Amino acid sequence: MSTLTLPHSGQIAEVITGRGFSTAPSGIHLTRRGRLARTFVVLSLAIVLGSLVSVNAGANSERATEAGAKFITVTVTPGDTVWSLAERLAPTSDLRAFVSEVIEINSLASADLAAGQKIRIPLS
Repeated sequence: MSTLTLPHSGQIAEVITGRGFSTAPSGIHLTRRGRLARTFVVLSLAIVLGSLVSVNAGANSERATEAGAKFITVTVTPGDTVWSLAERLAPTSDLRAFVSEVIEINSLASADLAAGQKIRIPLS
């Protein structure tokens, strides 16, 4: 447990009336053990928050790992779209489903791509 030093009651009344409630009385000090405990609590909360964020970071990759699908990585050239890549690389005749799958796997907002961008294309 940490030790907290308080001024006697006459000084507390003087501090409250003299300074208002905006600042803490200057007689309150944390011991080394108290500062260590405070630091431990803050670091623990930071670790818990970081682990929650990292758990959600891989939320979209669950489908790929479940199916055990294989992918190739394609570097986009100028003028390429998901549709033009699908016409060249689609293993099935259903281009619409293939384009939807590529957009979902790569978390794209649309079928437009930027030159130099790397996207994953499913092989199956």
